[in-house]
Amino acid sequence: MIQAVLFDLDGTLADTALDLGGALNTVLRRHNLPEKSIAEIRPYAGHGAAGLLKLGAGITPDHPDYARWRTEYLDEYDRRYAQDTALFDGVDELIAELGRRGIKWGIITNKPMRFTDKLVPKLGFAIPPAVVVSGDTFGEPKPSIKPMLYACRQIHADPQHTLYVGDAERDIQAGRNAGMKTVLAEWGYIAPEDDTGSWQPDYRIATPIELIGCLNKKQV
Repeated sequence: MIQAVLFDLDGTLADTALDLGGALNTVLRRHNLPEKSIAEIRPYAGHGAAGLLKLGAGITPDHPDYARWRTEYLDEYDRRYAQDTALFDGVDELIAELGRRGIKWGIITNKPMRFTDKLVPKLGFAIPPAVVVSGDTFGEPKPSIKPMLYACRQIHADPQHTLYVGDAERDIQAGRNAGMKTVLAEWGYIAPEDDTGSWQPDYRIATPIELIGCLNKKQV
């Protein structure tokens, strides 16, 4: 029996691409670089500042000015982190159903606490998460299992009776290595070059509501 469902945040529960992309384009304009369309940005919106700066400006972590670019980008995102962000369709209904079943839920994200702690309360979840773990809570973000096991301890859930839902390879790796059943959120930020077949999640779902079907399966 499932005791808890834990989720990634960006690209799984919340569509943050417009604000992440808006911040990127503001920085690009400032440096007289061409903007990126939301269609170009969306597949990489879950790759953090490093992925977006590489996409927009060709700046990678080994670039001598990377730290300055990253700071500029994060400061710009801080100004608009909740401007256009919203829950994906069906998320509220899913969270309400978890509540009806007495299943605890929480968030494990690689997003820094600087943003997570402000954004989560603004999303208006039907039921507040029982636990929220950010990427810098331990200094070891996913795919480390530390945030996964910490979240389970906080809500007194057995990892073997916990589902982890995410849209990135690191999500599936972290969940599996922590002993959880893993669910790939196919509506999320998946890049064309991502070979999701090789990730080997236990389940793949196209919409949040489909998770209810996973909960109903006897083997879960």
